[in-house]
Amino acid sequence: MDKELLNKRISAGNFVENNGSVLRTVNLLKTKYNKLKSIQYALNHIEKNEIENSVNYLFEAGYLNLRHTENKQPTSLADTDFCLIEAKLTAKGIQLLAGVISDECVEI
Repeated sequence: MDKELLNKRISAGNFVENNGSVLRTVNLLKTKYNKLKSIQYALNHIEKNEIENSVNYLFEAGYLNLRHTENKQPTSLADTDFCLIEAKLTAKGIQLLAGVISDECVEI
């Protein structure tokens, strides 16, 4: 196996694992929104860009709601700075954590 292929497999595995870590961490406050910056502090073993990739995937897949911390309006990573976003699970995200549905890109 060449080095490039090995790095791709490691990166893909980290992505799946990181998605689960982010989802579980957002779920800690259940019905409340969590600032992404707080999620980053809690997951200090994961690089910020990897957390952003996970949040983006989880949002696009419908597992997270994102909103602006100041005006409380819905937003996305494409439209708002990471430090100004907070997240909470959607019903679909709760179903994923509960094992009702599955996603090969999220390790629970």
